[in-house]
Amino acid sequence: MRAVAIVPVKRFAAAKTRLAGTSASAARPELVEAMLGDVLASLRRSEALDAIIVVTGEPAARTAAEGAGAMVVGDPDDGGHSPAARLGVRAAVSLGASCVALLPGDCPLVSAAELDAALAAMAEGVAAVIPDRHGSGTNGLLLAPPDAIEPAFGPGSRERHLALAREAGVEPRVLEIPSLALDLDTEADLGELAAQLRAEPAPAPATAAALRSIGPFGGEG
Repeated sequence: MRAVAIVPVKRFAAAKTRLAGTSASAARPELVEAMLGDVLASLRRSEALDAIIVVTGEPAARTAAEGAGAMVVGDPDDGGHSPAARLGVRAAVSLGASCVALLPGDCPLVSAAELDAALAAMAEGVAAVIPDRHGSGTNGLLLAPPDAIEPAFGPGSRERHLALAREAGVEPRVLEIPSLALDLDTEADLGELAAQLRAEPAPAPATAAALRSIGPFGGEG
C-alpha cells in the first residue's frame, strides 16, 4: 500500500487564534512553526510513508516543508483544514497513493513508530479516525482509498467522520494513537503540552525550545 501523509498548515499569523490574549499570544507564529518542524521531523522517520505533502499558503511553512523533502501544494485561499485536506488528497492521488494519512501540524508529539503501526493495520476500504484527547474531535484520518470519504474536520468530527464512512460503504474504525491525542487549541492544551515536554523534551525539541520562551509555560511550575 502506497501511503502519503498530508499536513494542512494555515498561515502562521492566522493560526491558533484561540491563544490570542494569553501569555502565548505574541509567540504564536514561532510556536506554530516549531510544532510543524517537529511534526515533519517525525514523519521523515516513518518507514511506512512514501511521501509527505504539506498544503499551505504560508511562506515559512513552504520553506520548512521543502527542507524536510516534502511536496508543497499551494493554498492561496487559506480556506480551512478540510478544504486544504481535500487539496492534499488530490495531490496524493496524482502521486499514486492508495492510502493517505491526514495529520495536523499542531501535534508535535506524533510518533513515527505509532503511525507506522497504524498504517500497517490499514486495508482497502477503511476510514480510520484518530480522535483527540477529548474523544469528540479528529486529530487524524487514515483513508484507503484516499477519497474514501470527504474530510470534515471541526467540533464533533469524530462521529461525523464515522457516519460519513458508513454512508460511503467503507469500514469505519477508531484508532487511539497516544502521540496524536494532544493537539494545540486552547491554553489548557498549551499547559498540558508544556508539562509533557518539560518532563521529556526529546519527542518535540523545537516545540520544547519555543515553549521555554513563553512566560509561565517555560517554568517548572
